[in-house]
Amino acid sequence: MRHGEVHNPQRVLYGRLPGYGLSDDGRRMARSAAEHVRGLGRPVGALIASPLQRTRESAEPFTEIFGLEPVIDERVIEPTNVFEGRRMKRALMNPLNWRHLVRPSVPSWGEPYASIAGRMQEAMDAAWQTADAGDVVIVSHQAPIWITHLAIAGESLRHDPRTRRCALSSVTSFERTRKGDWIEVAYAEPASTVGAVDVGAV
Repeated sequence: MRHGEVHNPQRVLYGRLPGYGLSDDGRRMARSAAEHVRGLGRPVGALIASPLQRTRESAEPFTEIFGLEPVIDERVIEPTNVFEGRRMKRALMNPLNWRHLVRPSVPSWGEPYASIAGRMQEAMDAAWQTADAGDVVIVSHQAPIWITHLAIAGESLRHDPRTRRCALSSVTSFERTRKGDWIEVAYAEPASTVGAVDVGAV
């Protein structure tokens, strides 16, 4: 699951910066996602969250509904990004910043996509191996979730961040086959995001 809307009145790219928690609408979105998962009628045996404030707060409705305390896992955190704390439109107008855009396939502005895919799969594999029973809910961020989607689908990790299918509080579901491979089985957007501010993703 991706976290809900963040309180970000300056509309900066917040990345891993501290102090960016959910807005009131973001809390509603997280609740909608948790209700959606409950409505699937499947047992949930574990809850994992990125250490950032917005993901920990998005995990709270899952704790209330399923009685699970989140395990914090650094491997599902937002990627690093040189544009943290800036408004992207302004930053991209400055020629001094263009050097960070020279290799979008890596990407040159932050953590390599291959690194993100690797650590996310490690986290998923570890969750699979340690969960006693039931599904595992991982509360993460747009880039790690989308890159996991691309990696598992066997697609190129290079992409335009503006084209990601990973809305606020969306739920992307994966299953592991008998052969040990991961496959994506569902995507849902249970929360209304009309009018939401979503400019902080890397």
